[in-house]
Amino acid sequence: MNLRGKRILVTGAAGGIGRLVCLRLAGQGAELLLADRPGDALDTLLGELGGQAVALPTNLLEDGAGERLAADAQATGQIDVVINLAGIMSFRLFQNESADNLQRMWQVNVIAPMQLTRALLPAMVARGSGRIVNIGSIFGSIAFACFTTYSANKFAVRGFSEALRRELEGSGVDVTYIAPRYTKTPINAGAAARMSEALKMNMDEPDVVAANILRAIEKDAKDYYIGFPECLFVRINAILPRLVDGVMRKQNAQIREFARNE
Repeated sequence: MNLRGKRILVTGAAGGIGRLVCLRLAGQGAELLLADRPGDALDTLLGELGGQAVALPTNLLEDGAGERLAADAQATGQIDVVINLAGIMSFRLFQNESADNLQRMWQVNVIAPMQLTRALLPAMVARGSGRIVNIGSIFGSIAFACFTTYSANKFAVRGFSEALRRELEGSGVDVTYIAPRYTKTPINAGAAARMSEALKMNMDEPDVVAANILRAIEKDAKDYYIGFPECLFVRINAILPRLVDGVMRKQNAQIREFARNE
């Protein structure tokens, strides 16, 4: 896909990865709609992008946020691409996960992007062009201990992407699913960061992930996994999950120790 002149809606636009994605998209000549919570981060990004962007302050935790965001975006003109990037993470023993946090995570990570996509699709299908870009995670293919809710969310995003791609085949509307591995952003701060450093997990800088997101979109990729050997482990886990259980057993015990105090 040639990004020049494309009108692209990005959720989580002012976040650690989102900001860098937006700056790279603008560098390719895209026109951007920036969806994120109102605040200094969104205002700063809007200033950086100047005339190439319009801010759409939104809170995806609110009921019906996806539909409202779609209406606000379409009121500005045709939407060529939506990048569902906003997300929240949880690192703790599942028995300690609060009911409120379960609801929050499903709302932001799964329900809101599905609502937004559903509301944008009729116009894309009618004109026979458009792209849905869903940012998942390696955790959406390999479920990690103490990231139970997050892994479940990302498995759902991956399933949504696969089913929707098959449903839209021949319509002119494409679906790209992108799965980063662990990334050094504020979403992974605290105990999760200490755990990943202690276990020497492979980590990517946000700009590496942003560059790969653009590469996947420009290549019209259907599925794009970031990082080796994680992309290999995804394939192994799909075929031999019980083998992966054994390989991860020692690591899981260490992960639980870091999560107990969260």
